[in-house]
Amino acid sequence: MNPFPRRRPGRRATLPALAVATVLTLSACSTPSPEETGDAAAPAAGDDATSVVVLTPYLANAATKEAIDDLTEQGEALGWEVSVVDTAGDMNRLNSAFQDAAAQEPDAIVLGSGDPTQISLGLQSAADAGIPVFAMDAAPAEGIAANVTSDNTDLGQQSAQALLDAIGGEGSVVMFTHEPHPGVKARAAGARAVFEEAGVTVLEEKHVAVPGPVDDARTSMQDILSARGDEVTGVWGGWDEPALGVTQALEAAGVTDVPVVGVDGQDFALAAIESGGPFTATVAQDWEAISGQVVELIQDLVENGAEPEQDQYELPGELVTR
Repeated sequence: MNPFPRRRPGRRATLPALAVATVLTLSACSTPSPEETGDAAAPAAGDDATSVVVLTPYLANAATKEAIDDLTEQGEALGWEVSVVDTAGDMNRLNSAFQDAAAQEPDAIVLGSGDPTQISLGLQSAADAGIPVFAMDAAPAEGIAANVTSDNTDLGQQSAQALLDAIGGEGSVVMFTHEPHPGVKARAAGARAVFEEAGVTVLEEKHVAVPGPVDDARTSMQDILSARGDEVTGVWGGWDEPALGVTQALEAAGVTDVPVVGVDGQDFALAAIESGGPFTATVAQDWEAISGQVVELIQDLVENGAEPEQDQYELPGELVTR
C-alpha cells in the first residue's frame, strides 16, 4: 500500500598530478540566497512541474552543498522546480522548515544530511500532508521513504587503514567526529574498529562544531598539540573540513611527521594531498551518483507510483592517496 498519495503521473586510486590551488579556508563564500537561509518561502511550482523542496542543516558543509547542487541540477534538467532551505545547524528551525514545506504541498521533500530522529515533528507534518520524504546522506527512519548515502562504515575503515599505512601500523591517533550526523557516526565506528584491531590507541575523540568545522578543528588541534603533541602520531577526520583545520594547525606549528586523513574527496582536500603536506588521504564520495539515485527514486514514486524497494541505498567510496 502506498502511504504517499501520488500527486502526478572500495576502489583505490592515486591522485593525478594536477595544478590545483590549495584552499585554506571555507569561510569566504558567496552570500546565500533567501531560499538557502530559510528566510523566505520557497517558490510555488507550476501546475505541471514536479516540485521538490530540499531541507538541510548543513549547507555550509562543502560536501552537502555539492550533493544538493548535483540534485538540483539533475532535477531541473527534468523540468522540476527545486528550492533549497538551510537552517545552519539549527534542528528546531529544521522541524519548522519541514512544517512550512509541507504546507506548500510539494511533490516531495528531501532531507539533505542530518539525523532524522531529531526532526520527528517535521517528518510527521509531511506524513500528515501525504508528502513523501527522501533523505540524502542521512539515515533510514520512520517517515523517510528511502535514504541514499555512501557505505559510511566502509569509508571509515578505508580512511583508518590509510592512516595506519601512513603511520606504519602503530602509534596513537586523535579522531575528529560529529556524532549528530549519522554518516560521520558510522564512519567513526568503522575507523575505531580498525584502530582497535591494529592495537592503535585512540588518545582522544574531539567533537567538531558545525557550522565552522575548519576553524573549530584547527583550534582543537592547537590545544592538543600544546597539551600532548608528543603523543600524537596521526589524526583521523570524519570528513575533509576538520581534516583541513587539523592540517592548518600542524603546518602552523611546524609539525611535519603527523599524517592526517579525511573523507569526502573535496577539491581542497585533493589539493592539500597533492601539496605533500600532512593531509595524506581522503575517501571520495560519489555525490553525483548519490543525488542521481535520489532523483530516480523521486521520479519513480511521484510520476509512476513506484515505491522504493528498500529504505537504505549505500554506494561505495574511493580512496584517494598521494
